[in-house]
Amino acid sequence: MSGMDLPSLLARGRTAHVFALDDARVLRRYDGDEDATAEADVMAYLFTHGYPVPKVESASGPDIVMERIDGPTMLELLLDGRLEPAAAGVTLGELHTRLHAIPPGPGCPPAERMLHLDLHPGNVMVGSRGPMVIDWCNARNGLPDLDIAVSALILAEVIAGGHLPEAGAHEMLVRLLATAGGRPEDQLDEAVRMRAADPHLEPGEIALHDRAALIVRAALL
Repeated sequence: MSGMDLPSLLARGRTAHVFALDDARVLRRYDGDEDATAEADVMAYLFTHGYPVPKVESASGPDIVMERIDGPTMLELLLDGRLEPAAAGVTLGELHTRLHAIPPGPGCPPAERMLHLDLHPGNVMVGSRGPMVIDWCNARNGLPDLDIAVSALILAEVIAGGHLPEAGAHEMLVRLLATAGGRPEDQLDEAVRMRAADPHLEPGEIALHDRAALIVRAALL
């Protein structure tokens, strides 16, 4: 294992805090001047198309009031042994497939779909209604293969950094790729560039990208 724990590795991005409002709702609040309304709009659009996201009640400035999910993250289930890595990989692949089957919004080129661009076990909560995808701050339109490539690269970084037993993490990666399909290899270089440009990553994490890309390419064979 490296010096950084796995939850910290996956908890990259804009800083937000979540507060329970009551048994049914939470408030997600970003630090500083971050605007959460675009993220809330994405979630509301996906919710109307039946995608498993928390239902948004309201959004204003840095705040989103949304449905409270009654369960742990997929990452927590993996770490305490309640979820097998292979099953997690299949679920991640299915979540990609469902997301990329949703019709594009107005003005989106026909080949593009809504992308999450950070879909990993730390951003999937498993509640009474099944897996629910959270943290849509990176979402934008684009090619589905890029979304899959980014998720695969994140899992490969976990393998390269020694944050999970390699056999289990590799099986999760293989199952993700097999279930999601497509040609993520065509977008892997772009995924590496995106991850390297992420200002929230530390130098040691960026150094894993080339090795992680090789792990993904091997898993695609």
